Amino acid sequence: MDYSRYWNPAIAAVPKSGIRKFFDIVQTMPGAISLGVGEPDFVTPYHIRNAAINSILDGETQYTSNWGRISLRREIARYLQKRYHLSYNPENEVLVTIGASEGIDLAMRALLTPGDEVLVPEPSYVSYCPSVVFAGGIPVPIPTSAERNFALTAEELESAITPRTKALILPYPNNPTGAVLDREAVQKLRDVIVRHDLIVISDEIYSELSYGPEGHVSIAGLPDMRERTIYLNGFSKAFAMTGWRVGYACAPAELMDVMVKIHQYTIMCASTQGQVAAEEALRQGREDDYSDVQTMRQSYDHRRRLMYGAFCDMGLSCFEPLGAFYVFPNIQKTGMGSEEFCERLLHEKEVACVPGTAFGECGEGHIRCCYATAVDKLDIALSRIADFVNSL
Repeated sequence: MDYSRYWNPAIAAVPKSGIRKFFDIVQTMPGAISLGVGEPDFVTPYHIRNAAINSILDGETQYTSNWGRISLRREIARYLQKRYHLSYNPENEVLVTIGASEGIDLAMRALLTPGDEVLVPEPSYVSYCPSVVFAGGIPVPIPTSAERNFALTAEELESAITPRTKALILPYPNNPTGAVLDREAVQKLRDVIVRHDLIVISDEIYSELSYGPEGHVSIAGLPDMRERTIYLNGFSKAFAMTGWRVGYACAPAELMDVMVKIHQYTIMCASTQGQVAAEEALRQGREDDYSDVQTMRQSYDHRRRLMYGAFCDMGLSCFEPLGAFYVFPNIQKTGMGSEEFCERLLHEKEVACVPGTAFGECGEGHIRCCYATAVDKLDIALSRIADFVNSL
């Protein structure tokens, strides 16, 4: 049967995730070390797991509000106020989602009409451009470069705007580069955004994993930006809760009213136990200043410096990441493209990395390596990569 007569050609044309391709291969290689999938090697802290277990034992197995548990939304609002000085009403400006990924999808479908353009700095997370396409919009990549620390500049943003531009995705701290934006850079972007009357989808899932002295700066906290920002975050990265699939979106009530309609008809609500776990993470963190997060961040910072130093020692040009948990070295001196390098490295040395091209065309010549892996495995993986590079 010829199914091509039935499927949506725009969706069928979207390539599958370049991250998952290598992840699937690694599962068939028992001795391989994966630096591919961006997942913490920490187990969710015990008190968070225990809260979810007790919730099940207490019979909390029903739906929650479409918006999510009000107690969780209040904790999210407190957390954002304390950490980033952002103010949102938990009643109608905070929505609990199935990870931050659902928030991306909701934002696109709530905003876009066919032909609307969305600016996407690249390299960046693999789901942004497909989400724009799925919503009927047109993704417009803005290439960034190591020479400018992979940070989107106001000049680059200005030059990409057209009369059809409706929104900008702001993905910092960045996956895959580890780039961050300081306050001065964010302020300059803000001036362009306001002048052109754009909406910003600010994906700040790695906000807690910032290693520079300034820490994370949210564009939603700048003057005139709260009203035009859809703020996305979640628990997967900073709280080691990837499998729980709990995130959240925050925006002015008028925007959120449209997003929650899509959510209630397609998802209904995030899992009850995931929400209980997330609430415990924030409530306990409020009492101990998020010590779980601090412990994990310190460990990631050590591994960050270890991996960055190792690639420099190999003679590979490497931008020093100051956020997230990835290093994005340049492998052009090997004479291979990103895809070939990763395939050969996996089959010859049993180390999985992700080709830079998975994150946009301008990622060619780079690979993404995740350092959210145990240090002993990192040492082995980096030694294998060094042997591979030296053999070339």
